[in-house]
Amino acid sequence: MMKKVFLGFALIAVVSVTNGQRKQQKKNQLIEFPMTEEHWAAVSDNVEFLDYKSVKAVQSNNDDGLAIMLKDYEFTDGTIEFDVEFKGSGFPGIDFRVDKDTLNAEKFYIRYFGTPDNLRRTTLQYAAVLDRVNMWDVTDDYQAAATIHEGKWNHVKLVVSGKQLRVYVNDMQRAVLHVPALEGNTKSGAIALTGNVVYANFAVRPNATGDLASNEGYDPTYNDSHYLRNWSVQEPVDFPFGQDVMKNSPRGPINIDPVLFDSTAVWKPLKAERRSLVNLTRLFGATEQGERRLTWIKTTISSETAQEKRVDMGFSDEVWVFINGQLLLVDKNYYGSPGMKEPRGRCTIENTSFQLPLQKGENEILIGVTNYFFGWGIIARVADTDGLKFN
Repeated sequence: MMKKVFLGFALIAVVSVTNGQRKQQKKNQLIEFPMTEEHWAAVSDNVEFLDYKSVKAVQSNNDDGLAIMLKDYEFTDGTIEFDVEFKGSGFPGIDFRVDKDTLNAEKFYIRYFGTPDNLRRTTLQYAAVLDRVNMWDVTDDYQAAATIHEGKWNHVKLVVSGKQLRVYVNDMQRAVLHVPALEGNTKSGAIALTGNVVYANFAVRPNATGDLASNEGYDPTYNDSHYLRNWSVQEPVDFPFGQDVMKNSPRGPINIDPVLFDSTAVWKPLKAERRSLVNLTRLFGATEQGERRLTWIKTTISSETAQEKRVDMGFSDEVWVFINGQLLLVDKNYYGSPGMKEPRGRCTIENTSFQLPLQKGENEILIGVTNYFFGWGIIARVADTDGLKFN
């Protein structure tokens, strides 16, 4: 399991030094940063700088992943290259554009668990880090397969241009991962490396972005009018494990627990982001480890007639769906549990589907959404929009 605190507060002092002593970035100039204490600050206490295969390298001195940060350098755009050799299972990777408090960054990493498979789509991952949260579980789109080697160097190149990213692994002629829109909150910042691996030959070419555009690329959901994009949201509330949204009344129907849903609370407008994701993490930040929170979102669908429509929905981590005040669906997407949704607990439109019974006129869709694990949000699409109008 990946750590939610991606590097930790130990980086704060290092980042402060980095931002206070920025090196001049000359366009296309290759800047090499050998793996030595002169260039890299140890963040974890298991960092070992050494000569390895005739080059300056760094590795962990135990079976835990290391964490190091590049000193005196702020990265915005350009090309980053390095070599990595695997030592043990894990998620070796790079954080770039790390902000001063180390809470936000862009993140790329390799999943390595032995016996590489060049068709395994989950080998590579890009995810934004928002308020310490690695958004991997709501970023299924940004995964890819790659050919990686055991027992020898793997060469990695990242080309970062404004909002876009291309990643090359071993084959420098063909990008294996293209991210058309980086989803982090930062535009520049520090660089860090993590993982139970050996790193060497780290270099940066500032502003060298080739033909990669800096503006956002195409959103595959942009032209699809079936997605529900306009919502209202309430502030989240604490929702301890073992507690349920519903309260059973011995003399009436099962209703929402009024402690968890305040009908008089302020509703704020909330628009879905790229990929039609309702990104609750960006709005509300991290849920503390071991805790759980609940928020409510709602939207309105107007129907010309009484009819049913199928809704496809992705979500993380739990949902309670109501139509016109009546409970319609309860579902869970717990990563690592036997009942987690495909693909392996990630939030995608394939997670679940259900029939939505609409009355003639306006229909209120109310959804309770919880978070305890990494990214938080939903994606919802109505399969057939004939006779409908969305809020």
